[in-house]
Amino acid sequence: MKSLQEKKQPALTWSLTALSLSMLLPSLSTSIANVGLPSIATAVDAPFGAVQWVVIAYLLATTTLIVGAGRLGDTMGRRRVLLGGIVVFTAATLLCGLAPNLPLLIAARAVQGAGAACMMALTMAMSADAMPEGRTGAAMGLLGTTSAVGTASGPALGGVLVEAFGWRAIFLVVVPLGVLAFALTRHALPGSLPSSSKSRFDATGTALLAIALGAYAMAVTVGNASLTVGLLVTAAAVLVAFVLIERRVAVPLVDVAMVRDPLLAASLITSALVSTIVMTTLVVGPFHLAGTLDLAPALVGLVMSAGPAVSALTGVPAGRAADRFGTGAVVVAGLGGVLCGTVALFVMPAGAGVLGYLLPLVTTTSGYALFQAGNNTAVMGHVPAHERGVVSGMLNLSRNLGLITGASVMGAVFAFAAGTTDVTAATPLEVARATHWTFGVAAMLAVLGLGVTLGARRHTR
Repeated sequence: MKSLQEKKQPALTWSLTALSLSMLLPSLSTSIANVGLPSIATAVDAPFGAVQWVVIAYLLATTTLIVGAGRLGDTMGRRRVLLGGIVVFTAATLLCGLAPNLPLLIAARAVQGAGAACMMALTMAMSADAMPEGRTGAAMGLLGTTSAVGTASGPALGGVLVEAFGWRAIFLVVVPLGVLAFALTRHALPGSLPSSSKSRFDATGTALLAIALGAYAMAVTVGNASLTVGLLVTAAAVLVAFVLIERRVAVPLVDVAMVRDPLLAASLITSALVSTIVMTTLVVGPFHLAGTLDLAPALVGLVMSAGPAVSALTGVPAGRAADRFGTGAVVVAGLGGVLCGTVALFVMPAGAGVLGYLLPLVTTTSGYALFQAGNNTAVMGHVPAHERGVVSGMLNLSRNLGLITGASVMGAVFAFAAGTTDVTAATPLEVARATHWTFGVAAMLAVLGLGVTLGARRHTR
């Protein structure tokens, strides 16, 4: 006679399949659009700076709305908000594929990002709800794998689609997947009542946080010094106003006392630092491989794909390790791997060739997968069930901010170390020097993350 656990297994499998697809699509839509930018610029006869907003609008919407989306799931019911997010995401994706001009395409991408924010925030929270005790890490590892698969497959899939069918295909191909995600979610995930007794939604706090995050994201991407300073000052001022208001309202978007929890604070800070390091490998890698090692574009792409591929392969085993050995050990091991990889990239001579770059890259990305699985499992198991939506949003927010910072700030560090504003014109020696010093900074970020984590664990004990 089958045990209760065996009877529940098929339903659990369908639930994880639905949630994995909801995690895959936002990641795929982030990376697949980059490939189509040149074709879009030609089709709509627009400069590249304007076309870049196809990517920026999506990232801005996702980053600014993800915490509010998580809280909305806590107050209205996570399944309901997740289904709504999938509908918004899929409809906006269709509009992207049919957009007759650039302004409407950019607007549709912003709406798509709003739907993606709901999907990313609530998928992680619902996975923690669905998994039995002792198996949360496996679910978090699976979600990390699907996210990495989406990020890794986007450029290759997008290139094939643009070549064969034109730029609109990179959006239209996602529409049936969105419909499938909606059907699976509606069928596999049980209906849920609001998980929080706090039924009011903090619209003021949501708006203020969105403005602060949007100003920061714009500040690190505009490339204008005076405008950057103004946006950073605006972000800081609005963030202060947000904190002051959140301490006074009855039902805040983010409970300030909750953020004072040393484990949660350390997890969020370290998540941002590690994501900054991972984005650094994606920004610096192509310049080093092409400029220093003189690899052809096809070989550069092949070497660069090793990082996401290793992250995808490591995700599920990392989650199981978190369940078996404890989240603390896995987080520290993951940070140790990131530190070892970045230090190796810092000291590795250019004469070590492709293998000298590839092995540290694999070490860094596998450490990242370990950290993500352990950190997400620890956080989602540590917070109360009625706060999982908003905390999941905060985790995704810290990751997004790290990616944005890595692309902008660490890119600036690389250009500064190369000694030129046009990195494409730098000599192999200049690129090699810039690579070493940029990963030296990344190694310091890894040390900081490890220190924050160990300090929080010591304080908690």
